[in-house]
Amino acid sequence: MYVYDEHDKKLILERVAQFRRQTQRYLEGNLPEEHFLPLRLQNGLYVQRLAPMLRIAVPYGLLNSKQLRKLAHVTRHYDKGYIHVTTRQNFQLNWPQLEDVPDILEELAEVDMHAVQTSGNCIRNTTTDHFAGIAPDELIDPRPYCEIVRQWSTFHPEYAFLPRKFKIAISGSVEDRAAIRFHDIGLQIVTNDDGDIGFTVMVGGGLGRTPVIGKVIRDFLPEHDLLTYLEAILRVYNLNGRRDNKYKARIKILVNAMGPEKFAEAVEETWKSLQDSPTRLTDKEIKRAKSFFTEPDYATLDDTAEMAEINALRADNPAFAQWLTQNVHAHRVPGYRAITLSLKPTGIAPGDLTDTQLDVIADLADHYSLGEIRTTHLQNMVLGDVRANTLFELWEKLVANGFATANVGTLTDMICCPGGDYCSLANAKSIPIAKDIQQTFDSLDYLYDLGPIDLNISGCMNACGHHHIGHIGILGVDKKGKEFYQVQLGGNAKNDAALGKVLGPAFTPDQVTHVLKTILDTYVEKREPEESFLDAYTRLGLPVFKERVYAKAN
Repeated sequence: MYVYDEHDKKLILERVAQFRRQTQRYLEGNLPEEHFLPLRLQNGLYVQRLAPMLRIAVPYGLLNSKQLRKLAHVTRHYDKGYIHVTTRQNFQLNWPQLEDVPDILEELAEVDMHAVQTSGNCIRNTTTDHFAGIAPDELIDPRPYCEIVRQWSTFHPEYAFLPRKFKIAISGSVEDRAAIRFHDIGLQIVTNDDGDIGFTVMVGGGLGRTPVIGKVIRDFLPEHDLLTYLEAILRVYNLNGRRDNKYKARIKILVNAMGPEKFAEAVEETWKSLQDSPTRLTDKEIKRAKSFFTEPDYATLDDTAEMAEINALRADNPAFAQWLTQNVHAHRVPGYRAITLSLKPTGIAPGDLTDTQLDVIADLADHYSLGEIRTTHLQNMVLGDVRANTLFELWEKLVANGFATANVGTLTDMICCPGGDYCSLANAKSIPIAKDIQQTFDSLDYLYDLGPIDLNISGCMNACGHHHIGHIGILGVDKKGKEFYQVQLGGNAKNDAALGKVLGPAFTPDQVTHVLKTILDTYVEKREPEESFLDAYTRLGLPVFKERVYAKAN
C-alpha cells in the first residue's frame, strides 16, 4: 500500500494546524457559521441531527493494522465506542465533540490518515474493488491508478469548489465490484489488441434524486492520458455545470442536458490542449505508483494440499461449512483465500464496529493477512491474504468476536445508511427497518434457499444506502410529517447495470417486513430451478410482484 512521504505528512499536518485555528475562531465567535461551513466540510466535518459527524478517508479502502488501532483509540476516547463503515469505503464517527475534532485529526495524522475531501464540492475518495490485487478475474490491479488519481486530486485548486461533489471509481476486473457505472466518472481498465493498457471511460452516472447509469464516452483511453482526460472532463463540468440549483448541479444533469455525444465532443476538444501538458503520465510515474503495491511474500503452495484438512473439518462442522461457502472467496495465488468479515449480525446496525472489534481486526490482520485490511462499499471488511490452512483457526476467532455471520451476499447482508437516527437530511429512519428485517429473516437456511439478493436501504432521496441499485431497494419518504417507505425492485450495480423500478405507493414502517416477505414468497413460488431473484424478476416483470403485494396489503 502507499506510504506517505515527508511531503504528504507535512501537507496533512499543516492542514490540521490550519483547521485548529479556524475551529478556535469559530468557537470564540470570531468566525461566522456561513464562513466556517465550507472550511469544516473540507475537513470531513458535518453537523448531523444530534451531533457533529466526522468522515475519515480510507483511500481505495486499504488500511494497515497500525491505522486500525489508531481508529480504535480515537473511537474509544473521542466518540461513544463505535464507528461506521460507509459505502465509499470510509469510516464515520457519529458523536465527536466539535472542539475535539482538531485533536482527532492530529492523532489520525500520526498514522497517515486524514479527513480531507470526504465532503464538500470536490473530488471525493476514489473507490475500487475490495478484492483489488487479489481477485482471480482481475485483468490489471487498479490500486496504482487510484493512487495516481488521489495524488492528483488532493487539494487541486481548480477542483476545490466544483458545482457539486464528484466521485470516481476504478475497476480492473471482469466483474464490476465497484459500481463504476453509478459514479460521476467510472473507469474500467482494459487492454487493446496490441496489449496496451487503457481505460473505458464512463461519465454521468449517479444515484440520488435523479438516478442515472453512466454513459461510455471513450472506449479506450491510453493509460498515459488518464489524468489529462480526467482534467478535460472536470473542466467541461466546472465551466458548464449548474451552480444555481444544487439538485441539478451533478455532472449527470449536464451530460443529460448536452447529450452524451455533445458532452464527449466538448471533452475531446478541451483535451486537445491538455494531451501534451505536464499532467500527462510518464512510464516513470506509472512505475512509481505501481511500486507501492508490490507482490507480498506469498509462499509457494499446493492448493489441494492446503485445503485437505479444511475440507475434512468442513464435513464435520456445518456452521464452518456455511461460512466457507458464503464468506470465503477465491484468491489469485494458490493456497490463499480472501475473507469477508460480516458486519451484519442480527441486531447490529449494518456497518457498525466497536473500538474493541477494531483492535481485534488489527490483531487478526497481523496474524493472518500480512497486516492489511480492506473496507468495502458493501459495508463489510476483508482480510485479503489468508493462508488456506488457517481458515478453521481464523473462523473460531471470528465467531468469538462477532464477525463470522455466514450471510455475505444474502438478504441480511444489506447496505443501510444511518438514516433519521443520525442524519439531518433523512426523511425516515433506516436502522430500525434493517433490524426488523434481520430479526424476521434470521434463518440462514432460509437465506441460502433464497440465494443471492442485494437489499439496500436509504433514509432519503440522497441514496447513501444505494436503494436504486439493490435487487430490492427501500427508500424512506416523508408524508405529512410521518415516515413511510417506498419499495423498488430490479436494481443491479454490476456489469449489467439497472435501476430499480418503484413497486407502487409507500408503506408504513410496520408494513415493510410483511411486504418484503410477500415479495420473497412470490419469488419462491414462481422461480424456475436454480433461478436467482434478479433473474426471476427480469423474467416475470414488476406487475407480478405488485399485484401480489397490494392484494395482500389491502
